[in-house]
Amino acid sequence: MSCSAARLLVRSALGAALGATISCAAAPRAGVLTGVPVAAGVPDTKLAPGYRRIIFDWEYKERIGSAKGQGVARIAPPDSVRIDLFLANSENAGALVLIGDSLRAIARDAAKESFPPQPLLWAALGVVRVTAPDTVARQDGDTLRVEIGSNPIWRMAFGAGRLGSMGRIAGGRVEEVVERRDSTRVVYRDHGAGRSLVLTMKQFIKETGFDAAIWRP
Repeated sequence: MSCSAARLLVRSALGAALGATISCAAAPRAGVLTGVPVAAGVPDTKLAPGYRRIIFDWEYKERIGSAKGQGVARIAPPDSVRIDLFLANSENAGALVLIGDSLRAIARDAAKESFPPQPLLWAALGVVRVTAPDTVARQDGDTLRVEIGSNPIWRMAFGAGRLGSMGRIAGGRVEEVVERRDSTRVVYRDHGAGRSLVLTMKQFIKETGFDAAIWRP
């Protein structure tokens, strides 16, 4: 995302005109994939069975401002998720619907721009949905490190078969990354645009199902 687009995004999310100048810094270099080469693929990372609702806090930051609030994610395996965002004053900040490889915004495009792109949004849920013929895997202690693709490269780290992080590498630099530090905290960083989003899970609620209307605009 360009610097000008980032500035417009924060203005939209905060509901105010922020006049400060944003300075985009270079993303960090990716470095080499560490570990011993192994004949391994990507572990099974499908959504767990059963409908569920997750209540979470979110905090979004850029160099020119920030916003925070609460959100609700409704998850319907095998491939459907709806995320609703609310600001700290309970104002609706928009919603996203992710179905398979399709990601669309409802009400406000700012909600879509604040979140990771589709592959990394799935990664935030612990799911890998990228494929490519060229896959490299290395075992580094208890961590399995995997790279998929060449342009871009998707680099993942797994511990005990669970996705711990996933990054998008372009031009030898980590442009974006999602880190799943544990089951309650997800951090997304867009290094080039200087923005971040932290999700802190508060409640996990089992559901019997959802109204079909929530998946429509």
